[in-house]
Amino acid sequence: MTKEIVRKPASGGMMLVVDVLLFLGGLSLVISGANVEAGLTVILGVLLILLGVFTAIGFFVVAPNQAAGLVFFGKYVGSVKTNGFYWVNPFTVRKKISLRARNLNGDKLKVNDRSGNPIEIAAVLVWEVRNTAEALFDVDDFEGYVTTQSESAVRHLATSYAYDSDDTGDEPSLRGDIDRVSEQLEKELQERLQRAGVRVIEARLSHLAYSPEIAGAMLQRQQADAIIAARAKIVDGAVGMVEDALRHLAERGVVDLDPERKANMVSNLLVVLCGHHDAQPVLNAGSLY
Repeated sequence: MTKEIVRKPASGGMMLVVDVLLFLGGLSLVISGANVEAGLTVILGVLLILLGVFTAIGFFVVAPNQAAGLVFFGKYVGSVKTNGFYWVNPFTVRKKISLRARNLNGDKLKVNDRSGNPIEIAAVLVWEVRNTAEALFDVDDFEGYVTTQSESAVRHLATSYAYDSDDTGDEPSLRGDIDRVSEQLEKELQERLQRAGVRVIEARLSHLAYSPEIAGAMLQRQQADAIIAARAKIVDGAVGMVEDALRHLAERGVVDLDPERKANMVSNLLVVLCGHHDAQPVLNAGSLY
């Protein structure tokens, strides 16, 4: 891994003054030499002007939240990370790189979760370059590297968890443990992108759904689970209400019910409390027996 060297080159303002003096001096020599027909003076003036042109190639500007990697004859000599106007040896190559935070909105990927169900998943990533040397020289294209590794991490995450938790709810799932899943995704991305000098600021799932071919069947399953849970709660509440009704009747001595009449009353109350529709009253004009 390439070690980052932060340096501050010569001030561009100071070298600009020197460059202007070279231009003016060279122009003055050319004019004066031409007037007196002194060929050597003209040649010297032309050389000063060419030197000024060559020197001007070394000027460059670093904007806020921007850096420049410096390469001198194929050797990395440092990075400029402070904004300003600078000058370096004209033979030095300057490679600009942005240090701003960037968003990567990943494409929807179709993968199988840990249970083998096909799902659609996508993630959004916020990242920034922290080590300019690693970003410029340790990977071929650091932006493409981030995109490829992010897709790979999302695929690996999807195969590590089930889309939804099982009946016990003990196992984490993509849908039920979004914070834990996002934390795991961020950790894995940081490990993968560290080689490119990239720091992961945030990583979260932006899309999660069953694939269209099984979405209808899975929706019916979820609806069935919801209906069963609702029915269980209704029955539990109805049993409690029946118990309260029988206890109050016994405590107040309203009526003395034998076991058979209690069973009949419990049956009627459960039908009324657990039924889908309103109960239709039936008047019994005779005896139960």
